[in-house]
Amino acid sequence: MICVLAFGASFYWEAPKHVCNNPAWGFFGHKRINRMATLTLPPQMMVFFKPNIDYLTDHAADPDMRRYAVSWEAPRHYIDLDEYQASGKETEVLWIDALMGNCTIKGVVVPGDTVQIYNKSMLDSVSDQEKKYWRTYFYKEVMYRFSSEDKTLNIDSLRAFSNKNALKIPNVSAAFFTESLSAHGILPWNLQQMQKRLTDAFRVKDSKLILKICADIGHYIGDAHVPLHTTSNYNGQKSNQVGIHGFWESRIPELFADDQYDYLVGKPEYIEKPAPYFWNVVFESNRLVDSVLSIEWALRSTISTDRQLCPDTRQGVQVLTQCREFAAAYQTRMGGMVERRMLEAVHAVASCWYTAWLDAGSPDLSRMDGVSSAVEEEDLKKNFENGKILGRPEEH
Repeated sequence: MICVLAFGASFYWEAPKHVCNNPAWGFFGHKRINRMATLTLPPQMMVFFKPNIDYLTDHAADPDMRRYAVSWEAPRHYIDLDEYQASGKETEVLWIDALMGNCTIKGVVVPGDTVQIYNKSMLDSVSDQEKKYWRTYFYKEVMYRFSSEDKTLNIDSLRAFSNKNALKIPNVSAAFFTESLSAHGILPWNLQQMQKRLTDAFRVKDSKLILKICADIGHYIGDAHVPLHTTSNYNGQKSNQVGIHGFWESRIPELFADDQYDYLVGKPEYIEKPAPYFWNVVFESNRLVDSVLSIEWALRSTISTDRQLCPDTRQGVQVLTQCREFAAAYQTRMGGMVERRMLEAVHAVASCWYTAWLDAGSPDLSRMDGVSSAVEEEDLKKNFENGKILGRPEEH
């Protein structure tokens, strides 16, 4: 497979496909974030988390590996705010409102022939009461099916809903929904759902589930701190800067994090309102997008092309990637932006774990242990090594 890393330049090399699609923060960055978050926890949590620190570290990249197995995974990692909202506008959107505004329900009259049952525009012409009816239906029938490969809706439930609320819905033999949310990502809504799931796992003291969700939410929180995870120009493909995604979030941390970054981020803090908290993280990242792109663009004109890319070895394969000098100059011109976002991610991950534990009633974790699923782990590795990303790749 041919991969292109240089920004508009003619540098090509042969590399396995899993080298071309480096995940957000890279495996290195995600693992560091989860590991460092573990070390900030209070003693009541550390008694459980410290013995399982290797699991939380090793499984920090599981969500990226799942992107090679299931199509619904990719949208959980990003949100294109420029596609959802007017430029410069920062507005928190409820998950149910996002669903209702980006889903269409269709019914099958005869095979190959469908009629439209619901879309957002139709709500403009119905009563407030009917809007409430549809809201309830989406809560019960659409929301939990969003991440399913099967978008079919239960026809009996649809008919019962129609009859109960005296709605004029066509008599159809089957129904299904389509959605446009996946195209532009669901990151902040995914984080809210994950936080609830983690709280529930703490409440029932399910040690395996706690570890799994902690590892996963740590990954998604890390993604939310990456500016290029909040824009449709996620890899500089719209500005002739293809490859900047991995440059910012993978190459720079790999070169400088352990030698230069100060991981002392302080104690985790309780998050009163997770929903606005997650949205604010995304908004903060999005405010940095212009700087990420413009600084790199300006830097290229000051450093000769032959000093921008250098040979390196990735997973035993020779590749061309950003030279240390070029990466250091980029980091300096950004004023330590990558370090700040990475350390803020560490603190946010610990705070979310801590908040879930407190909201669950601060259960005693001293007698809990964690065991990973060897079967699931092997499946993830197999898909990663042999498959390709389903959905939007970050690097291309």
